[in-house]
Amino acid sequence: MTHNATQLNMNREIFRLALPNVISSITVPLMGIFSTAIAGHWGDSAHTIGALAIGVSIFNFIYWNCSFVRMGTSGFTAQAFGAGNFEETTAMLLRAVVVAAALGVLMLVLQYPLGEFSLWLMNGDDMVADYFYARIWAVPAGIMLFGLNGWFTGMQNAVIPMCTSIVVNVLHVLCSLWFVFGFDMGIAGIAYASVVAQWCGMLLSVVLLLVCFRKTFRRIDWRRALDMAPMREFFRVNTDIIIRTFCICSVYTFFTAASARMESATILAVNTILMELFTLFSYMNDGFAYAAEALTGRFVGARSEASLRHALRLILFWGVGTALFCIAIYVGWWEDILSLFLRDGTAEASSIIEVARRYVGWVIAIPLAACTPFLMDGIMVGATLTRVLRNSMLVSTAAYFLLYYALHPLLGNDALWLAFTAYMFFRGVVQFFMSERLQMVYRKAR
Repeated sequence: MTHNATQLNMNREIFRLALPNVISSITVPLMGIFSTAIAGHWGDSAHTIGALAIGVSIFNFIYWNCSFVRMGTSGFTAQAFGAGNFEETTAMLLRAVVVAAALGVLMLVLQYPLGEFSLWLMNGDDMVADYFYARIWAVPAGIMLFGLNGWFTGMQNAVIPMCTSIVVNVLHVLCSLWFVFGFDMGIAGIAYASVVAQWCGMLLSVVLLLVCFRKTFRRIDWRRALDMAPMREFFRVNTDIIIRTFCICSVYTFFTAASARMESATILAVNTILMELFTLFSYMNDGFAYAAEALTGRFVGARSEASLRHALRLILFWGVGTALFCIAIYVGWWEDILSLFLRDGTAEASSIIEVARRYVGWVIAIPLAACTPFLMDGIMVGATLTRVLRNSMLVSTAAYFLLYYALHPLLGNDALWLAFTAYMFFRGVVQFFMSERLQMVYRKAR
């Protein structure tokens, strides 16, 4: 087979995994954009957007700290799939379901102390409280979706998560419009829309799992699935991921909390909307990160170093291309995008746009700083080199807080954006060198 044919086949394999993940991933920030726009058109724009931002940050903290269920499941499942070990892929599915169900029940049991502490920490008001105590009922379904989607990714199937994500987010938008404007429920209506959408998505995933993967299932062996040796390895890897994810949550939650403590509600609204633009890019790039995750695990399991090297070179190319595409969009149309969040012609909308003009340059610059770290995350998860993930995140998070507190007295809100941009850049650089310029990954595929 010629080099061009090999490259074409690998590109086809990358896009078979990446495109459905791009589509499914991009629905998440689009849902956030629609939710923010709905909040901005209901009631006092700055106050409502700010309250929603605080509520969403609380749940991002919960969900991201539970995302280890997806990441740990994906890497181990992909390696078992690459080795053709379907007994182990079945066992991994059972482990993911058991862990996700236990976490979901725990969140419901602890909802009151968790909610009260979160509201105190984030300076949330009654509007935020209504949002929290409504949306908490979506959490068990959301965590279960993490486990199922991680297993699907490991099994090299990106279509089922895409279909589920589209259904979940379309339902969320439609129910949000209905509950907020039809029943005048405010941002609590957006929360109840999440409950409906997440549970429907989980049921759809279970149905598609049974329809599409029955032939790959092996006899359910609970003793094998819950055997302490693989479970210890599962939780060892996931402990690293939990620490890494806690750092991410701390960074994003602090970003919102610091924004809320700036000199005006307008800064919080501006930072919230600009962060939605960054989130839109990050989820687009995550499609290629998921492809890196699935293919790295697969080629490590199959012991194919040459295929792994070839795949990672192409994934890096497409990831950087995605960043440049987003930068072009933001440079040309950032003001038009921001206006979608606000009621046209109001003095408040003009004020938010004017303040955003001072900070939009950060959102334009961040995609180049952030594209490589997302891809490196996928590579490390696929290779189950989670200590590199953990340690690089600790270093980057420390740099984030040091930069912010050192520069905030001089730069104000610019210090927050500078710290966030540097945090993203350091993640990729530190992972690259901690993995011995990816040699640790390649050795696992030999």
